[in-house]
Amino acid sequence: MDSNPKKINRETVAEPTEPGVVESGPAEEAAQPEAELLRLRQQLELKEQEAKSNYDRYLRQVAELENFKKRTLRERDEAIRFANEYVIKDLLPVIDNLERAIVHAKRGDGGKPFVEGVEMVLKGFLDVLGRHGVIQVSAVGQPFDPVKHEAITQLESDEHPPNTVVEEHHKGYLLQERLLRHALVSIAKARETQEKKNGGGEVENGPSDG
Repeated sequence: MDSNPKKINRETVAEPTEPGVVESGPAEEAAQPEAELLRLRQQLELKEQEAKSNYDRYLRQVAELENFKKRTLRERDEAIRFANEYVIKDLLPVIDNLERAIVHAKRGDGGKPFVEGVEMVLKGFLDVLGRHGVIQVSAVGQPFDPVKHEAITQLESDEHPPNTVVEEHHKGYLLQERLLRHALVSIAKARETQEKKNGGGEVENGPSDG
């Protein structure tokens, strides 16, 4: 019997591992990059879907904005084209009355009734303008106002102070306090004295030589 202890081959004895530690083999190590790659591909697909959704939403908003611009321009053009629609509708009865007045005049129904009819038509016309913010500018008897009046001549007058409107050749009009047309007027001026006409005081003739 051999009393010598047998030699232990270190290569054949596995060293004990620490508790709870699982060593990964070559197959597990190869699977880790594939799992990471799959995860990255899934994230990329999600981002691509999100980008496509955002782009589609952007295209829809651009299309809606273009449609809004076109609709706004169309409505603006229509508003400009038909801006005077209500004024014209209000003026149609005035035209009807004028036509009736012409018919009566041709029949010989003139005189005072004809004048009164024309005055009524004029009043109706001014009423229509007034409903739409148009008023006449006061002129005769008012001090000359270059903002509202345009003077074409001066008339000597003892009855009116200088620069007072004494005649009105055509009326001025305001639209919502904005001047549409000046009133064309004549204004008063002081009467020139005989001395100013003669270029100074009167020259007295001296006694004639005998």
